Amino acid sequence: MSDEKATTNQQLEQTERLEAQVKSADMTEDMQQEAIEVAQEAMEKFNIEKDIAHHIKKTFDERKGVTWHCIVGRNFGSFVTHETKHFIYFYLGHCAILLFKTQ
Repeated sequence: MSDEKATTNQQLEQTERLEAQVKSADMTEDMQQEAIEVAQEAMEKFNIEKDIAHHIKKTFDERKGVTWHCIVGRNFGSFVTHETKHFIYFYLGHCAILLFKTQ
């Protein structure tokens, strides 16, 4: 594949990605963006919410250290305790994603 085609494919993938709506965050802007990108990647690879959550959790455990928790779905309530600067709640399309770290 030529470089031009590869660039075009990457641009198409990025424009097809769902836009994130951050509802609540206690996290740096860079880490928020990383969480959104990992979630977009997970939603491209998987259709089942449990698999999406697993991918996000494992990726953050590997990149940021343990212990991360991830909940993905369309209808849930939550009340959690998290480490300072390690919490984000956002939507990708109609799917809510809650990602947070505990000790």
